[in-house]
Amino acid sequence: MMYIFVYMIFFIKNERKLYIENYGCQMNLSDSEIISSLLAEEGFFTFSKIYDADLILLNTCSIREKAESNIRRRLIEFQYIKKKKPSIIIGLLGCMAERLKKRWLEEEKIVDLVVGPDSYRALPMLISRVEDGKSSINVLFSKEENYADVNPIRLGDNGITAFVSITRGCDNMCSFCVVPFTRGRERSRDPASIIKECQKLWSQGYKEVNLLGQNVDSYFWYGGGMKKDFSKASPLQKATYLSFADLLELVARSVPKMRIRFSTSNPYDITENVLKIISHYPNICKYIHLPLQSGSTRVLELMNRRYTSEKYVSLIRKIRKIITDCAISHDIIAGFSGEFEEDHRQTLNLMEYVRYDFGYMFIYSLRTGTKAEKSLFDDVPEEIKKRRLQEILFLQKKHSYECLQAQRGKIQEVLIEGESRKSKMYWYGRNSQNAVVVFPKDSYRKGDFVKVRVKTCTSATLLGQGLEIV
Repeated sequence: MMYIFVYMIFFIKNERKLYIENYGCQMNLSDSEIISSLLAEEGFFTFSKIYDADLILLNTCSIREKAESNIRRRLIEFQYIKKKKPSIIIGLLGCMAERLKKRWLEEEKIVDLVVGPDSYRALPMLISRVEDGKSSINVLFSKEENYADVNPIRLGDNGITAFVSITRGCDNMCSFCVVPFTRGRERSRDPASIIKECQKLWSQGYKEVNLLGQNVDSYFWYGGGMKKDFSKASPLQKATYLSFADLLELVARSVPKMRIRFSTSNPYDITENVLKIISHYPNICKYIHLPLQSGSTRVLELMNRRYTSEKYVSLIRKIRKIITDCAISHDIIAGFSGEFEEDHRQTLNLMEYVRYDFGYMFIYSLRTGTKAEKSLFDDVPEEIKKRRLQEILFLQKKHSYECLQAQRGKIQEVLIEGESRKSKMYWYGRNSQNAVVVFPKDSYRKGDFVKVRVKTCTSATLLGQGLEIV
């Protein structure tokens, strides 16, 4: 999924303004909040006009070619601003910064500084170097979680829901994915700092947290360091390590009235213990985002996903047996290297079996540096990729509508997050299953948990009537 958020920040000491534009996933938004906090210590605060900026930072995404193309176009637009105001500093942050490194800094010379996801603490120093006439780059990987002690400034904040990062990096090495090369190896955050952040959010009036990681089910705390180095841990560390199931239970107990979500899971890593914890604690949402990528075991092997379609279906059965009314969403890639028509049919057949509540579907785009780029041919014609994607989208839209239709007449517990975009007379919020629910305001307030009777639905939204505050 793609999120685009725009923020402005003032630098009080020298009366300068900083513009931050964020592209990509929820992890990138969380990183932008960390960046804002680190810069606030230097005197930065939010503002809103790009043409008045003295410093522009783009926090970028490399997951798909389209994201990189959009960011390149945006940087070219910024060059026109720079021509009018040569003193403006332009910085490239995030995954594209890590992946492209010196290309845009030294070869194309369209940015002044390049900073990778593990190097944001160095931003004030790097900005000073640019001011002294020196271009700056810092894309070093870390073996530790660098930002556990940072209290993020919530950007685009509704004051109700917040992201809490629990892991960084990924060890899974899927053949299509650049994340291990842009964010490094897996390392987990100290559980005490996670609990502290969640409790602070609750005390500030937040009602829901979303625990974030490239693969949250790989959370593994034994005192610090990368997961792959656990063999070097002490006997005590080995005896007392925490898994994701352990962490999820700790968070549920520490903030018992706060809703808890998490993303993203990997079918290879999610455990039965996690499912049982979700089922046991009413404040953990009954929703799992479980990327499929392909319904073909042959294609999954080419993707290095480390599970078969049969094991995926078995996991779906287990989820539905253990967790009552659990919503499930997916990621699916259309037209991966070597995908035959039969593989595509298998994906559609698996979708028909699972009947996902919703999903995120994309055409495959080859990423430089991945195993797929080095050893597989991007041999599916673009027109076939587009046709397969349309078939996947059509089927998912049908299933999503049917899932929402099944909720008619039922009573849902909805957390009010804000006003409906279509009418100020209505609230919108989400239920435990992550479905959007819209209903008349009446006397309810933002942040209330409200019992709502579902009357009808659109293709993407439940429409109802509030009954009472929970």
